[in-house]
Amino acid sequence: MNSKLERQLAELLEADIINSETAQKITAFYHTKDESKPNRLFTIFGVLGALLSGLGIILIIAHNWDDMPRNIKTSFAFLPLLIGQIACGFSLIKKKSTTWIESSATFLILAVGATISLVSQIYNIPGDLSDFLLVWTVITAPLIYLMRSNLAVIIHLVLATWYACYSGYSFSSIGHTPWLYLVLFAWVIPYYMMLQRQKAETNITGIINWLLPLSLVIVLGTFTNGDTLLLLMYIGLFGLFYNLGQLSIFKNQKLRRNGFTIIGSLGTIFLLTILTFEWFWKDAIKETYHGSDVLITIILFIAGIATLAYLHLKKQVQGFNLFQYAFMIIGLLYLTRGIGSVYGIVATNLLVAALGIFAVRIGINKSSYGILNYGLLIITALIICRFFDTNLDFIFRGILFIAVGAGFFFANYLLIKKQRKAALNSTSNTQTHE
Repeated sequence: MNSKLERQLAELLEADIINSETAQKITAFYHTKDESKPNRLFTIFGVLGALLSGLGIILIIAHNWDDMPRNIKTSFAFLPLLIGQIACGFSLIKKKSTTWIESSATFLILAVGATISLVSQIYNIPGDLSDFLLVWTVITAPLIYLMRSNLAVIIHLVLATWYACYSGYSFSSIGHTPWLYLVLFAWVIPYYMMLQRQKAETNITGIINWLLPLSLVIVLGTFTNGDTLLLLMYIGLFGLFYNLGQLSIFKNQKLRRNGFTIIGSLGTIFLLTILTFEWFWKDAIKETYHGSDVLITIILFIAGIATLAYLHLKKQVQGFNLFQYAFMIIGLLYLTRGIGSVYGIVATNLLVAALGIFAVRIGINKSSYGILNYGLLIITALIICRFFDTNLDFIFRGILFIAVGAGFFFANYLLIKKQRKAALNSTSNTQTHE
């Protein structure tokens, strides 16, 4: 049990809110809970030890590598793989701790990569980095379910994202769309859903809540050829993320653990700010599109709309939230872009301003300084953008910045006043009950 809880219990005892028997029961409960948890520090150092051991073996072998005959080199190439398999088998058969499982799985994944690269070097097997990453990721993918390893999921996502970026962004001599990435990404979804059901509040689930959307954000650009439609595709993706983050399984968690909502909101605001400039709407009228780009964009928008419909169907929507509908508004503006660029520019500016005001309102209602100031920053960013591409008088520009600055102070003052009033009401209610 941590010292903070012990101090709080001591304060409650001193104030006669709980008696000593209740305090002992609370202490015993948390001691039992702590004993059932794996030692996080031990797990971290166990994984670090596995990494260092693997690197040490590689360095020792590399020192005398050139002087070894081919058969000895091959034996050493498979040695880390053999050690990793034995460690994983021992962890499973003996039902060892989380530290053993995570360490052995991590070691085996690295051993597979080392073995593939060494065998390729020994026998001069041709191939590029994308082929190596793909084979490495596919071979180690079953370890996620075999070992029930959370670190294996993280490494899998990193390798799959690396493969997709190297293949799709033309870092190699021949760039191609990494469709196999979608299969590799889908492979972890059942395990992720299991984590959400059984370990939704753990730190590792919170990390994966961020890694999954980040991986898709990084890779989406490999599936398109047009700049204008790419922005629209990302608008659809961020709209999907934000609505996924509103599902009860995510919304009931702390905001910092909800990577879908945060990435969806930040991504939407960033792209909408870009769309407030004239160049996008002029290019949108002239650009021609590839069939696959249009198909992916449609799929993303349909997925976002379907998620929003599901939220309404399950009555998980509490009031009107403009952020959930922003991607649909931009989609409609894009479909009607033939009316003229001015129409799109004005509508997008109004939408960004409305989102900023709406975020301020959410922040005040939830008594959240973070969300409140996030909304004010959205409005500030919009004003800064218009500062550079309009011919407004400098005096008027100065008045605008003064108004925004005053808005920061006033909005935060209102929130402080609201919290103090709530605290006073709570105190008076407690005294009345006594």
